[in-house]
Amino acid sequence: MPLLIRHARVLTLASTSAEPGTLSTKKHRRGPALRDLGILPRADVLVQDDKIAAVGPDLNAPPDTDIIEADGRVLMPGFIDCHTHACWAGDLLDAWEKQLAGEKPTGFDPIVHAVRNSTRKQLAAALRVRLDQILAGGTTTVEVKSGYGLSLDAELKLLHAIQRAAQEFPGTVVSTALLGHTIDGDPANFTRLVVREILPAVWHEFPGITIDARSSADAWPVEACVRLFERARKHGLEIRVDADEFASTGMIPEALKLHARSIDGLEHASKNDLLALAASDTFGVMLPARSFHQGNRYARAGFFVDNHGLLALASDFNPATSPTHSMPLVIATAVRCCGLTPAEAIAACTVNAAAVLGLTDRGTIEPGQRADLILLRHRDERLLAHELGGNPIDLVLAAGRRIAR
Repeated sequence: MPLLIRHARVLTLASTSAEPGTLSTKKHRRGPALRDLGILPRADVLVQDDKIAAVGPDLNAPPDTDIIEADGRVLMPGFIDCHTHACWAGDLLDAWEKQLAGEKPTGFDPIVHAVRNSTRKQLAAALRVRLDQILAGGTTTVEVKSGYGLSLDAELKLLHAIQRAAQEFPGTVVSTALLGHTIDGDPANFTRLVVREILPAVWHEFPGITIDARSSADAWPVEACVRLFERARKHGLEIRVDADEFASTGMIPEALKLHARSIDGLEHASKNDLLALAASDTFGVMLPARSFHQGNRYARAGFFVDNHGLLALASDFNPATSPTHSMPLVIATAVRCCGLTPAEAIAACTVNAAAVLGLTDRGTIEPGQRADLILLRHRDERLLAHELGGNPIDLVLAAGRRIAR
């Protein structure tokens, strides 16, 4: 049945230079263009099947159309969360409580242990519950990494669990193999095992999957990341890296040489490295909720955008460093602490986040695009950044399907 949303304030995120009625060819945004939300102050959006059929004022409704009266509320693309670790088992509450008491963080060994002792079915079921919560919060596309296995069998189990949960999800899940998450045992032996044995097994089981690593003093050293990425690149795989969370490591120049799809985190990236990243076609994915939870430095998103960097925002949803999947909270934190405007933050977790994941069929409201839409209870999109807490979503559509909340 066709669906028509009437009289909405529509954030199309479409390029204002595109011809009316056509898809804008350049999806991602840089510099001042990041603030252009392509707003239609009062318009209708017609959805047929899983696609957007028309956008404009006073559209004619086909027979038997389901009509939703927006009454001036904001209609926008569904959030796209391009960096999460949403597939896990167990918890870190005991470790967190000790950390609150002033003890040093102890890593995520309890999570690894719980993952290894869980079945694929159990991991998929836990992820499916989280995916429903994520969708209810307006995120219609979510990237989910492995990484809590630290062995071939456990990493494959996580990736199969992600695949299984995705099949039952009305939104979209993009899986990533985070093979360089941390070190288990001797660093030289473990990184060699991952590069020589785990990586080939993963790409044979999941052809075309993106390979990820975390470059940090408590994770993988730069030279090990480079070895992993060079081998992944030889087999045509995209690469991503989380870098400079606690200190500048030298990973950014190496990742740029390897044409990484994104460099994430960036809390302690130097100005020179941020300028080099901004001059490239690699995305900087910043994770303000991680800084908020840990009380650490925030990445300089405003500086990066002012220098025409390709910015995306993501939640980093995980039980250790960012226990939230709320993209409104990410937007609110990014505006308060990272130097962004509300419009820049909104574009960074819709149209630009779609580009990070290589998805050109979403992130904007244009004819022919996938009908992943959210209707806010707000009539001014700036309230996404101003309001703290709560769920601002009145309606979620995933591929044209109305999601019960």
